[in-house]
Amino acid sequence: MIKLHKWQRILALIVVFAIALTSTAVFSPRMEAQTPPKTPTTELRGVWLTNIDSDVIFSRHSIIDAVNRLETLNFNTIYPTVWQGGYTLYPSAAAQRVFGQSIDPSPGLKDRDILKEIIAQSHQKNIAVIPWFEFGFMAPAESELARLHPDWLAKRSDGSTIWKEGTHDRVWLNPFHAEVQQFILDLILEIVDNYDIDGIQFDDHFGLPVEFGYEPLTVSMYQEQIKSPPSNDPRETFWVRWRADKINDFMGRISRAIKSRKQKCIVSLSPNPLHFALPAHLQDWFTWERRGYIQELIVQVYRRDIKRFNAELEREELQLAKTHIPTAIGILTGLKNNSIPLKLIQEQVQEVRKRNFAGVSFFFYESLSNWASETPEQRISALQELFPTKMQRPPSEGRI
Repeated sequence: MIKLHKWQRILALIVVFAIALTSTAVFSPRMEAQTPPKTPTTELRGVWLTNIDSDVIFSRHSIIDAVNRLETLNFNTIYPTVWQGGYTLYPSAAAQRVFGQSIDPSPGLKDRDILKEIIAQSHQKNIAVIPWFEFGFMAPAESELARLHPDWLAKRSDGSTIWKEGTHDRVWLNPFHAEVQQFILDLILEIVDNYDIDGIQFDDHFGLPVEFGYEPLTVSMYQEQIKSPPSNDPRETFWVRWRADKINDFMGRISRAIKSRKQKCIVSLSPNPLHFALPAHLQDWFTWERRGYIQELIVQVYRRDIKRFNAELEREELQLAKTHIPTAIGILTGLKNNSIPLKLIQEQVQEVRKRNFAGVSFFFYESLSNWASETPEQRISALQELFPTKMQRPPSEGRI
């Protein structure tokens, strides 16, 4: 019989209530008066760089311009994607071994090392660089990785593997498979070993959609340990808990491996709120935070309704986390077909500051100034007002 810690039993109950109530909050917002905001001496001011709907990383000149702009706007952290769309965005021996492509073959990327370029430019400006492991266990269904390793793919109870991300067909690597774990660990450690990074970041894709986990290998592991087959209901509490704990164990292994190679390397995480992350994607990040597997937390609170945004900030798990490690809030600045008003961005930053969080990170660079009803000049001017002076990142185990 598996022995659970008291807080693990509490988290199991969270799963039950989250599933039963779906979109209803697991934790009730705090009702007491807010602590007056402190005058900050540090603030995380981050932005994600990606290769989708953005040209910023496709030329060295664009990277130089972007870093110069971010330095002028008093940002102090860049999160550049390094694992996206089934490819690495740096020369990878691990990727070459596993599926025969050492780097994204797209024009503008295949003959370069964008991570090296971003680090060189950013560190000159005293901006931290924390590579973002964007796709996690997810991969395009048509990728070489998926085609060459069908036995690595996670399955539903009916044997299907395709998961829709908008209009895109994706698959998920089985996080319980030893070869998958070794491949992911190899990708991570070659970045840690070969680059002067300040940390490495995982996000909401470092988990598994709850309907997956019915591969013969995983089922046999479960039956061996529990002495009965898993439930046909993928949301059954104990079946959710067992899979989440397996991912917890792997995250602990990753964290220890990173720290053994580079003690000051920050292990950062940018998940969805817990009441969705755990029951829907088996990502029990509260346990990661409690166990010390991560040293920085940036929760994606992509809400257009300010009341819903504020309610997320009040959740108990966030209040607990921010007393333990630097805990910041991810704010959506817009997508190509989804403009976010400047006024809302400004209001959300102020709400984060009122609650004494460690700072903010914006998703993503391109939408800081583009695709909005305001002009790029108006957007940039507003950012200058939000960050009028330079400020250091919150203290952590990293270099900066």
